[in-house]
Amino acid sequence: QVQLQESGGGLVQSGDSLTLNCAASKRFWRIAAMGWFRQAPGKEREFVAGIRWGGGGAEYADSVKGRFTMSKDNAQNTVTLQMYSLKPEDTAVYFCALKGLGSSEWSSWGQGTQVTVSP
Repeated sequence: QVQLQESGGGLVQSGDSLTLNCAASKRFWRIAAMGWFRQAPGKEREFVAGIRWGGGGAEYADSVKGRFTMSKDNAQNTVTLQMYSLKPEDTAVYFCALKGLGSSEWSSWGQGTQVTVSP
């Protein structure tokens, strides 16, 4: 099973920017899509952004649309989430996820990286 490793989390102030990165362990894994999810304390995990590996733009949750940008590097099997104008409500553990070709489920998950936005 492919392993995902996130990096780039941290503590920032409201209005700051932060970039998260995620790398898949198997270079030639057949990827259908990769995504970012987040889970705040006491809340369920929610979708943040996703991108199809074969092409097309990224999709975003309404709460981050216009502030977050997701990009991918097919050759390196990596994705990046650029987060701008961060708000305290963006505080959460952010997870990278992968959907393999032929699968309708997000089958691989990273360990998560903490993002904390102070007021």
